[in-house]
Amino acid sequence: MARKSKTTIEAEVLAQARAEFDAIQAACKDERRQCVEDRRFYSIAGAQWEGPLGEQFENKPKLENNKVHLGVMRIINEYRNNRISVDFVAKDGSEDDLADVCDGLYRADEQDSSAEEAYDNAFEEAAGGGMSAWRLRTCYEDEYDEENEKQRIRIEPIYEADTSVFFDLNAKRQDKSDAKHCFVVYSMTRKAFEDTFGDDPATWPKDTNTAYFDWNTPDVTYIAEYYRVEDVTETVRTFTDSNGETTKYTDDELDDMGEKLIGEEPDNDKIAIQAALDDLSRKGVIEVRARKVKRRKVRKYIMSGARILEDCGHIAGRNIPIVPVYGKRWFVDNVERCMGAVRLAKDPQRIYNMMVSKLAEIAALSPMRKPIFLSEQIAGLQDEWSKGNLNDYPFYRINSIEMADGSTQPVGPVGYLEPPNVPEALAALIAQCGADMNELLGMNQGAEEVVSNISGRAVEMIQQRLDMQTYIFMSNFAKAMRRCGEIWLSMAKDVYVEEGRSMKSVGEQGDISTLQLAKPVIGKDGEIITKNDLTKADFDVTIDVGPSFTSRRDATVRMLTGLLQMANDPQDAKVITSLILMNAEGEGLSDVNRFYRKQLVTMGVIEPNEEERAEMAAAAEQQAQPDPNAVYLAAAAEKEQALAGKATADTELTLAKVDETKAKTAETMAGIGRDMGSA
Repeated sequence: MARKSKTTIEAEVLAQARAEFDAIQAACKDERRQCVEDRRFYSIAGAQWEGPLGEQFENKPKLENNKVHLGVMRIINEYRNNRISVDFVAKDGSEDDLADVCDGLYRADEQDSSAEEAYDNAFEEAAGGGMSAWRLRTCYEDEYDEENEKQRIRIEPIYEADTSVFFDLNAKRQDKSDAKHCFVVYSMTRKAFEDTFGDDPATWPKDTNTAYFDWNTPDVTYIAEYYRVEDVTETVRTFTDSNGETTKYTDDELDDMGEKLIGEEPDNDKIAIQAALDDLSRKGVIEVRARKVKRRKVRKYIMSGARILEDCGHIAGRNIPIVPVYGKRWFVDNVERCMGAVRLAKDPQRIYNMMVSKLAEIAALSPMRKPIFLSEQIAGLQDEWSKGNLNDYPFYRINSIEMADGSTQPVGPVGYLEPPNVPEALAALIAQCGADMNELLGMNQGAEEVVSNISGRAVEMIQQRLDMQTYIFMSNFAKAMRRCGEIWLSMAKDVYVEEGRSMKSVGEQGDISTLQLAKPVIGKDGEIITKNDLTKADFDVTIDVGPSFTSRRDATVRMLTGLLQMANDPQDAKVITSLILMNAEGEGLSDVNRFYRKQLVTMGVIEPNEEERAEMAAAAEQQAQPDPNAVYLAAAAEKEQALAGKATADTELTLAKVDETKAKTAETMAGIGRDMGSA
């Protein structure tokens, strides 16, 4: 079958993407507009008077007492004090060192990419507007080093996701793990678009803009990242070479190899694949088996309203790398609805602002009682009365009135202009709206005031009541964090595969260590096994919700300090003291923390990390080797002992020779005596 041209494929992809995006916009445009209005309502000065309400109060006081902002910030602060972390666990629940490796690498990627910014932005947008997101992306470890092909995973924020992130309408799950496509839209100035892509939006077809979305406006041009899930069936071929080593290639990889050999793109994939197979055969590589397998891949495109700007190919992992977050979410009329903590409190906030503004207007226009005089009573004194409040006169004057009998008589004001009374309905409405907002936003002032001399259980119940008011936001964010861990793991299995690659790992308490990927080691039975091989990482992802690390650390120190007072065993007291000093925070205590951690590791209280295991193994090996000075002294002692033994032997030999000489002399003398006697 002839292969379609690149232009034809891109035209089909663009047509499908445009149809999908228009359907999404038609379904969720109004809902997303409300999310934006909610975020503006609590965060932008003057936004609470936008629309017809502001037009109605034109040229009148428009005050804002933004209680909604305080309610949203309380929810945000609750999250920041109770961070959510990701944990990888074996599917059978057993302890697995590789799961700990994944935990450390995930925390290192979070630290290096400042993931906390992405999390904080997403939680605030979800709590305020109802919907947010962040992305995971692979990038080169050193983009300026052409020889360095190593990649890292980055966690990055997506700002204003309610206007930029759009998932498949058929995706019903909250984490969008069932989505087949996704769009991430962002804008560029027209000049920047032309400089980057060399395309003039003025030449686009007239049907580029639709009733739901304008890809090209007079000010900006919109482009989108288009992610599409592809479930493909691939043939995986297994080969062996003359050394018995096994290698696997997919047909796509063989196709690429064949195209490089042929030098041009063939009309049929089979031609390129056969060329690659022939080349492998000439090199002595033999195909031993072939198997069809199903794989899930994600392809990424960069598109505008008129064409596909770039085909980025298949990305790492098998999931769309966009993590959605919702404040509150449900489906109504088969349309996904969402909102944060703001929407239900908007009307009470508007009424409250209206009543406070009206009250301010009343107070400003009629601050005091004003007397009413006849014109002849203040003739010539108008300036004195008009400036009396500025000059602070001790008294005021009026003219006398001539009576009917010709006499003059001072007469007081003929009446008073009374300031308007505050309507009872206005005061009641202000109080009611304030109470409604406190209830809707969970700002129960009475529950937050802890009275002295109450039991710890009562304090705990009060705190639980406050926590329940933010529980749905924390729960939904925890689902997003779990999805982030799943996406990261699928990407890491494709990216972190280099044998012997050294990578930074961050422990649960922030300690940094180094580990090696795919490191060959000798197993218990003497066989060679591969350690830290992420291609074999197949774990469940769980989440942990708790106080921030700093808060937990302070609480740990307080708890251990209390336990120290009850420790009677010196060994227990030593362990508790070391734990306190390991967790103590302060200027210049980092070296102290490390020292006492090593002490606890040596005592067997804390499990060592990879770096500490390596240090302990090196220390044990060094202790097993003899001290050079001791070896020298032992050798010198042995030498002296040998010399002493030799001297003793020589002395004994000399004495033996002397004895032998004496014996021979005695024998000679005896012989001489016998000779003389016989003579």
